[in-house]
Amino acid sequence: MYASKEGDVMEISKDILTKAYRNMILIRKFEENLQKIYYDGKIPGFLHLYSGEEAIAVGVCLNLNKTDYVTSTHRAHGHFIAKGSDIKKIAAEIMGKKSGLCRGKGGSMHMMDMDNGLYGSTGIVGGGFPPAAGLALASKIKGTGQVSICFCGDGSINEGTFHESVNMAAIWNLPVVFVCENNLYAQSAPQEYHQKVKDIYIRSKGYGIQGTCVDGMDFFQVYDAARKAIERAREGKGPTLLECKTYLYSGHYVGDARAYRYPEEIKYYEENKDCINIFKNKVTETGAMSENEFINIESEVIYDVKEAVDFAVNSQFPDEGELLDNVY
Repeated sequence: MYASKEGDVMEISKDILTKAYRNMILIRKFEENLQKIYYDGKIPGFLHLYSGEEAIAVGVCLNLNKTDYVTSTHRAHGHFIAKGSDIKKIAAEIMGKKSGLCRGKGGSMHMMDMDNGLYGSTGIVGGGFPPAAGLALASKIKGTGQVSICFCGDGSINEGTFHESVNMAAIWNLPVVFVCENNLYAQSAPQEYHQKVKDIYIRSKGYGIQGTCVDGMDFFQVYDAARKAIERAREGKGPTLLECKTYLYSGHYVGDARAYRYPEEIKYYEENKDCINIFKNKVTETGAMSENEFINIESEVIYDVKEAVDFAVNSQFPDEGELLDNVY
């Protein structure tokens, strides 16, 4: 029995709790390993890690069907793992190998996995809004019942694509949920430097759609709010702007020294607001899972991540003859 943001009591099955913990740990360990091999020179280009925000991707995606749509950002690994992509193929793609999701041509920021409903990550700030609305429109026209999720950052809410996409989603009553991962910084700019509002979700009022805000470091708040928003979308009740206040443990990219943040702030979030520790404490209090179960899951995840990284490292780069294949 777990409390939602409103204090309502939720019953969540042990199967969901086990999947939630496994997926959050999987994302955390996957990102930690990527950081190590990035410094070893095995990953080309920039690398944007998701550590700290795991409760959002997992809390949202556990409410989705495989056929539901997701559009992502430059910080996409957590979304892809939570939605069910093969971590071997994700790792290979990030390393530019032909065994990757996009045969090594997308890299970390431009992945796609349509078999799992992942219709692309993008390095373009605000680039996921139009496709998310478009996919939701297709679902409504076809009557498939699919819901579209658009993961986005706090900085992207200032882009014109946000206004245009949310406005169309509102007037057409589209089955889409805009999930704002507000990690307090747009690259290195604190939220108060680029937005007058403190709570982003209130912008929903200007479009006449549902808006809600939750603690993005609390899986249970995210899971409950996402469940309600996704149910509303499936029932034809229109879009939702779901703001999840969270914190990113790495800098904007690997190598970013986070000099623009106060050390006390970093310490507070890492020691008091870690989403995985919060999850474990709440579940342990109810007796739904034991410490040994947590340890066993973590051991399995460590093995799986090592296997994925080894697979990617030992995979081949694309042949030179493929340079222009599938490039538009």
